[in-house]
Amino acid sequence: MKASEIRELTENELNKKKTELMEEIFNLRIQVSTQQTTNFARIGKLKKDLARLLTVIREKEISTGRS
Repeated sequence: MKASEIRELTENELNKKKTELMEEIFNLRIQVSTQQTTNFARIGKLKKDLARLLTVIREKEISTGRS
C-alpha cells in the first residue's frame, strides 16, 4: 500500500486498517512460531505498511492541531 493511497482514507478507515494490519502481523507471527508458514517476507511488508499508516495518522493529527 502506497502512502498516497493511505492519505486518501478517512480517519475511521485509517484506524480500521491499523487494527487489521496489527491482527494480521500477530497471526503471521503465531504461524511462523508454530511452523505453519515460512513466509517471513510478508511480515516485513506488513510492518512497513503499518509504519506508513501510522505516519499518515500522525501527519493528520499534526495538521488538525491535535497532539
